[in-house]
Amino acid sequence: MPVGGFVVSVLPDDAERLKNELALVDGVEVYGWDEKGNIVVVIEAETSDLMEELVEKLKRIDGVLTVGLAYLHFEDEVDKIERGEIKPEAFGRRKGRE
Repeated sequence: MPVGGFVVSVLPDDAERLKNELALVDGVEVYGWDEKGNIVVVIEAETSDLMEELVEKLKRIDGVLTVGLAYLHFEDEVDKIERGEIKPEAFGRRKGRE
């Protein structure tokens, strides 16, 4: 299960609304924010592909300026890949592009 820490940048006037909206997304937990519009979230997903989908979902929320990765940890996904249980797409790679 990948776990990633992200900084979601928003305009300061939108921070209160957006931290509440981000907290409603399944798999996303808001850990803190500051007066400059930086919201710290942790995303947990079953696979890195699902994590990427969640990140893209956050980027599409009205008022989100950027979603920046701070750290990424793969708890058991590497073991599953080694056993051949899953075959992930390359993280950050778009379908149809080589």
